[in-house]
Amino acid sequence: MKKSHPVRRALLATVATVSGVVLLLSLKPASDPAAASAPPPPPVSAAQRPAPGAGTVTGAVATTQYGPVQVRLTLSGGRITRAEAVQAPGGGRSGEITGMAVPRLNQAAVTAQSARIDAVSGATYTSEGYRQSLQSALDQAGG
Repeated sequence: MKKSHPVRRALLATVATVSGVVLLLSLKPASDPAAASAPPPPPVSAAQRPAPGAGTVTGAVATTQYGPVQVRLTLSGGRITRAEAVQAPGGGRSGEITGMAVPRLNQAAVTAQSARIDAVSGATYTSEGYRQSLQSALDQAGG
Protein backbone atom coordinates (compact mmCIF):
# COMPACT_ATOMS: atom_id res chain seq x y z
CA MET A 1 0.00 0.00 0.00
CA LYS A 2 1.35 3.42 -0.96
CA LYS A 3 1.45 6.20 1.67
CA SER A 4 0.15 9.66 0.82
CA HIS A 5 2.63 12.50 1.01
CA PRO A 6 1.86 14.93 3.91
CA VAL A 7 2.25 18.05 1.74
CA ARG A 8 -0.14 16.65 -0.84
CA ARG A 9 -2.68 15.82 1.87
CA ALA A 10 -2.44 19.36 3.31
CA LEU A 11 -2.83 20.89 -0.15
CA LEU A 12 -5.94 18.81 -0.86
CA ALA A 13 -7.46 19.75 2.51
CA THR A 14 -6.81 23.45 1.85
CA VAL A 15 -8.34 23.30 -1.64
CA ALA A 16 -11.40 21.48 -0.30
CA THR A 17 -11.85 24.04 2.50
CA VAL A 18 -11.52 27.02 0.15
CA SER A 19 -13.98 25.43 -2.29
CA GLY A 20 -16.48 24.86 0.50
CA VAL A 21 -16.21 28.46 1.71
CA VAL A 22 -16.66 29.81 -1.82
CA LEU A 23 -19.76 27.68 -2.32
CA LEU A 24 -21.26 28.83 0.99
CA LEU A 25 -20.63 32.49 0.21
CA SER A 26 -22.22 32.16 -3.22
CA LEU A 27 -25.54 30.94 -1.82
CA LYS A 28 -28.40 33.41 -2.10
CA PRO A 29 -30.82 33.81 0.82
CA ALA A 30 -34.26 32.35 0.41
CA SER A 31 -37.08 34.84 0.42
CA ASP A 32 -40.25 34.28 2.39
CA PRO A 33 -42.90 33.24 -0.20
CA ALA A 34 -45.73 34.16 2.19
CA ALA A 35 -44.43 37.70 2.56
CA ALA A 36 -43.91 38.07 -1.19
CA SER A 37 -47.53 37.19 -1.90
CA ALA A 38 -49.02 39.45 0.80
CA PRO A 39 -51.07 42.26 -0.73
CA PRO A 40 -49.87 45.78 -0.02
CA PRO A 41 -51.94 47.84 2.41
CA PRO A 42 -54.38 50.31 0.90
CA PRO A 43 -53.13 53.88 0.56
CA VAL A 44 -54.09 56.25 3.35
CA SER A 45 -56.38 59.04 2.18
CA ALA A 46 -56.29 62.51 3.69
CA ALA A 47 -59.60 61.81 5.46
CA GLN A 48 -58.12 58.70 7.13
CA ARG A 49 -54.93 60.38 8.35
CA PRO A 50 -54.87 61.16 12.02
CA ALA A 51 -54.66 64.71 13.27
CA PRO A 52 -51.04 65.90 13.38
CA GLY A 53 -49.33 64.49 16.44
CA ALA A 54 -52.01 61.93 17.43
CA GLY A 55 -53.20 58.48 16.37
CA THR A 56 -51.67 55.62 14.43
CA VAL A 57 -49.76 55.90 11.16
CA THR A 58 -48.40 53.08 9.00
CA GLY A 59 -45.37 53.71 6.83
CA ALA A 60 -44.86 52.52 3.28
CA VAL A 61 -43.55 49.00 2.68
CA ALA A 62 -39.78 48.98 2.22
CA THR A 63 -38.56 46.07 0.11
CA THR A 64 -35.28 44.54 1.27
CA GLN A 65 -33.15 41.67 0.01
CA TYR A 66 -34.70 39.43 2.68
CA GLY A 67 -38.31 40.58 2.49
CA PRO A 68 -40.62 43.54 3.10
CA VAL A 69 -40.47 45.76 6.17
CA GLN A 70 -43.31 48.03 7.28
CA VAL A 71 -43.57 50.12 10.45
CA ARG A 72 -46.63 51.37 12.34
CA LEU A 73 -46.32 54.25 14.79
CA THR A 74 -48.61 55.29 17.60
CA LEU A 75 -48.40 59.00 18.32
CA SER A 76 -49.64 61.05 21.22
CA GLY A 77 -48.99 64.73 21.70
CA GLY A 78 -46.66 64.77 18.71
CA ARG A 79 -44.42 62.08 20.23
CA ILE A 80 -43.89 58.46 19.22
CA THR A 81 -45.29 56.36 22.04
CA ARG A 82 -45.05 53.02 20.24
CA ALA A 83 -43.34 51.66 17.15
CA GLU A 84 -43.95 48.21 15.74
CA ALA A 85 -43.00 46.32 12.61
CA VAL A 86 -46.19 45.05 11.01
CA GLN A 87 -44.17 43.33 8.27
CA ALA A 88 -40.64 41.99 8.59
CA PRO A 89 -38.53 39.30 6.92
CA GLY A 90 -39.31 35.85 8.24
CA GLY A 91 -38.53 32.22 7.75
CA GLY A 92 -35.32 30.39 8.53
CA ARG A 93 -32.31 32.42 9.55
CA SER A 94 -34.02 35.68 8.47
CA GLY A 95 -36.75 35.01 11.01
CA GLU A 96 -34.19 34.53 13.78
CA ILE A 97 -32.38 37.74 12.89
CA THR A 98 -35.65 39.66 12.58
CA GLY A 99 -36.83 38.34 15.95
CA MET A 100 -33.69 39.76 17.53
CA ALA A 101 -33.52 43.03 15.57
CA VAL A 102 -37.11 44.30 15.47
CA PRO A 103 -37.57 44.83 19.24
CA ARG A 104 -34.32 46.83 19.28
CA LEU A 105 -35.41 48.91 16.30
CA ASN A 106 -38.84 49.53 17.85
CA GLN A 107 -37.23 50.77 21.07
CA ALA A 108 -34.70 52.88 19.16
CA ALA A 109 -37.49 54.63 17.23
CA VAL A 110 -39.33 55.52 20.44
CA THR A 111 -36.12 56.69 22.11
CA ALA A 112 -34.86 58.73 19.12
CA GLN A 113 -38.27 60.17 18.20
CA SER A 114 -37.02 60.17 14.60
CA ALA A 115 -35.78 57.87 11.86
CA ARG A 116 -32.18 58.60 12.83
CA ILE A 117 -31.57 55.25 14.49
CA ASP A 118 -28.57 52.94 14.42
CA ALA A 119 -28.67 49.70 12.46
CA VAL A 120 -28.72 46.48 14.44
CA SER A 121 -25.54 44.49 13.89
CA GLY A 122 -26.27 41.45 11.76
CA ALA A 123 -29.54 42.90 10.48
CA THR A 124 -28.32 45.65 8.18
CA TYR A 125 -30.92 45.16 5.42
CA THR A 126 -33.81 44.87 7.87
CA SER A 127 -32.56 47.95 9.74
CA GLU A 128 -32.38 50.00 6.55
CA GLY A 129 -35.87 48.90 5.47
CA TYR A 130 -37.16 49.72 8.96
CA ARG A 131 -35.66 53.23 8.75
CA GLN A 132 -37.24 53.82 5.33
CA SER A 133 -40.69 52.75 6.48
CA LEU A 134 -40.29 54.66 9.75
CA GLN A 135 -39.44 57.85 7.83
CA SER A 136 -42.47 57.28 5.60
CA ALA A 137 -44.72 56.99 8.67
CA LEU A 138 -43.21 60.14 10.17
CA ASP A 139 -43.75 62.01 6.90
CA GLN A 140 -47.42 60.95 6.88
CA ALA A 141 -47.79 62.07 10.48
CA GLY A 142 -46.36 65.45 9.61
CA GLY A 143 -43.19 64.92 11.66
